[in-house]
Amino acid sequence: MPHLLYGLYERRLAASLPTAQTPRHVGVILDGNRRWARSFGEAAATGHRRGADKITEFLGWAEELGVEVVTLWMLSTDNLARPAGELTDLLDIIRDAVQDLAESRRWRLRVMGRLDLLPAELADAVRAAADGTADVQGLQVNVAIGYGGRHEIADAVRSYLTQEAAHGATLEELAERIDVDDIAAHLYTKGQPDPELVIRTSGELRVGGFLMWQSAHSELYFCEAYWPDFRRVDFLRALRDFSRRERRLGR
Repeated sequence: MPHLLYGLYERRLAASLPTAQTPRHVGVILDGNRRWARSFGEAAATGHRRGADKITEFLGWAEELGVEVVTLWMLSTDNLARPAGELTDLLDIIRDAVQDLAESRRWRLRVMGRLDLLPAELADAVRAAADGTADVQGLQVNVAIGYGGRHEIADAVRSYLTQEAAHGATLEELAERIDVDDIAAHLYTKGQPDPELVIRTSGELRVGGFLMWQSAHSELYFCEAYWPDFRRVDFLRALRDFSRRERRLGR
């Protein structure tokens, strides 16, 4: 499409979105970096760097359109089994990306995941970067690193049990009274709204354990574009699709 017509289409698409139906929380599975690089005959690290560069651009779009929370799945627990060379490059890129986001002072970061599975130096660096944004107002950005949905639920249950045991509760008492709200209060995203929209790039039609608890009522949107090629118009199309769905939430 000629550049002029493409810009006109994008502006019309943005103008057509009902602001009252903008999702407060959008989760994104940043998929396809390696395949993007492979399509150009490049190393996986090239795709990961290009994908990291896309993050700031995407967050600007989300901020502009009134989204309040974005969760970015940058590294899964399964990804930790990748070849050592690729994993080392990927972890370095993630560290740099998180530090760059923090240094911009545009967004408040929360790092979530099993950081104990990561190299200690990396875990300390991303924690420090996120802590440095605690006073930043505006868009909240959850960076999921070493993240797995099953691990999050296990961690939430463990945290709840530990808290209640410290107050003298017995296992029998906890088994009798534990409820979904108790677990929700100990999730990595505690205090935030659940994601109304979850986007996965690269054409894969699965969520792979992303925000398993929180996404019970999320609308899912699958985009063919690899993450490095994800455009503002792709995001706008996802929001348009979301706005057209009837969200009964089981009622």
